[in-house]
Amino acid sequence: MNDLAERVALAFIAAINRHDVDELAGLMTPGHNFVDSLGNVVEGREKMRAGWAGYFGTVPDYLITVVETFCEGGVVVLLGVAEGSYAPDGELKPENRWSTPVALRADVTDGLVAEWRVYADNEPLRVLMRKG
Repeated sequence: MNDLAERVALAFIAAINRHDVDELAGLMTPGHNFVDSLGNVVEGREKMRAGWAGYFGTVPDYLITVVETFCEGGVVVLLGVAEGSYAPDGELKPENRWSTPVALRADVTDGLVAEWRVYADNEPLRVLMRKG
């Protein structure tokens, strides 16, 4: 199971990095849960399809670089860096670039991501969002 779970989690990251919302949705269970770093939960594949599309519209160059991966059964933990530019108007500006360490936890069930949990300090992005 470890090998499959790791492949699915890495495919999920690859889809995020390509901003491929359809691929992301295809890798989610229908009852998929997304848990952000503040503990907020979004339930359901279709809600997360819309959520990812909205996020990619705001951070059009969002990228996750994975440095380490750990697997146990269907649980995969990925450590690395998340980065991008806050661009609510679609314009990438160097002063709106941010980067933060990230830990991600994927719960993989039957070859699909049942839960995607993000642990990151998103304050750099929140500061840019408050500036407008």
